[in-house]
Amino acid sequence: MSNNSSAIGYLPDEKPTFWKLFLYAIQQVIVMFPATVTVALITGFQVSTTIFASGLATICFILVTGKKIPLYYGSSFAYLSAIAGLVTSDAIASKLDAASLAQLTAWAARGGEIVALPAAAIQYAQFGIVMSGLVSIFAGLLVKFFGAKAVEKVLPASITGPVAMIIGLTLASNALADAAPSAGAAGIAGSSWVWVVSLATFFSTVIFSKYLKGFLSQLPLLLGAAVGCLTAALLVWCGQGNLFKTIAVETVTAASTFKLGSGAFFALPSFSLPKFSLEALVAIMPIAIATIPESTAHIYQLDIYVNEVAKSKGKGRYDLAGMLDRNLIGDGIGDMVTGFIGGPAGTNYGENISTMAITKVFSVPVLVAASILAMVVSCFTPLIQAIYAIPTAVIGGLEIYLFGAIAAQGIAIMIEKKVDMFSSKNIAVIASIMVIGLGINYGFGGTMDFFGISVPAVAGAAVFGIILNLLLSIGEKKETA
Repeated sequence: MSNNSSAIGYLPDEKPTFWKLFLYAIQQVIVMFPATVTVALITGFQVSTTIFASGLATICFILVTGKKIPLYYGSSFAYLSAIAGLVTSDAIASKLDAASLAQLTAWAARGGEIVALPAAAIQYAQFGIVMSGLVSIFAGLLVKFFGAKAVEKVLPASITGPVAMIIGLTLASNALADAAPSAGAAGIAGSSWVWVVSLATFFSTVIFSKYLKGFLSQLPLLLGAAVGCLTAALLVWCGQGNLFKTIAVETVTAASTFKLGSGAFFALPSFSLPKFSLEALVAIMPIAIATIPESTAHIYQLDIYVNEVAKSKGKGRYDLAGMLDRNLIGDGIGDMVTGFIGGPAGTNYGENISTMAITKVFSVPVLVAASILAMVVSCFTPLIQAIYAIPTAVIGGLEIYLFGAIAAQGIAIMIEKKVDMFSSKNIAVIASIMVIGLGINYGFGGTMDFFGISVPAVAGAAVFGIILNLLLSIGEKKETA
């Protein structure tokens, strides 16, 4: 017997009243905000454009999936090393004019008021991001016509796990470079006091992740960054120096598409079109294979949560797991949309899924409202200025935790999928991916010349692992159920 009157929650096709919908939407924006903004700050993409792109990509995802899958699309940390390696490579630098090259150099040094990459460098990266969407779309089509096992055959956990690990590990030096004192820098940025800020950020984020419960447990990045900023403010108060950045309105809105007056209060984000780059294609496109298992796990996780609520409300089953193909295709479309307007690549967010699981609000209209709200928020200049003012040491403290978590997630993928670590084939695939990825990154500065082709670390390791796995799979007997 159903108990509809006492059941709590909203299913994907249900819509709360206006004010409830608005409050639920704000909650979803708050949850996605820390990670998405952090990706923008680390990669050098425009913060306002990144936030806007996440909202637009989410709406496109929802439409592509027939308004049946309640997932929010946000920027992914998986692409960080590929983007950083690409935009600072000689291949891209050689294509930039003098002004753009100077801005790129200043951004790489994390100094002055240069808070974002030059538009020209972002445009080349955009091409790789747009093309990376094709990988997810292809995976979705494989699932649609051949079943989920087809994807697992080409991208087993013995590949996706170590790829995720090297993505995190190749970023280790970036994390410490941002968290540690800058050698030769003057003032507090060159003293040991900067460690106080970065470590306060790191430890508070870890503590919040472990001990907070309920809704607050979904905001460790936001709260950790707040503690870091408070620590930096205390250093200012104690006369130890100022780590905060003062960002002029003109700097934030320099590439704005439209400004209201001077743009001090309202300005549309900077939008740019992709530029063809073979280097971006090779560096960024293969990274999408690392987000496929994450996105797949999310849809299965969501299926369980939604059907628990459906059962409590006496409703029929929602077969979200059976829509894995649409989910992957929607993810790919999201990458293409965000890459087309100037945002970093991404995937659907586990933070938003957890929030829906806690509140039991799985309403698709709520996520549409959250998407619209995110796009509106991206246009308010004072908020964007405040985000850019965050000290680099705070970002570094977050990076130590985040990049390590990406590597740990690779281990978790292999454990969850019960990868046989005594299999000679698996050991060969995992070993080659790890050594090639880390070897190219730390031994050759991120890219290695191979018969005239510039091979990026993560992409090269991933492609090699896929080819090796397929070769070693020839002649294997199929397991009988």
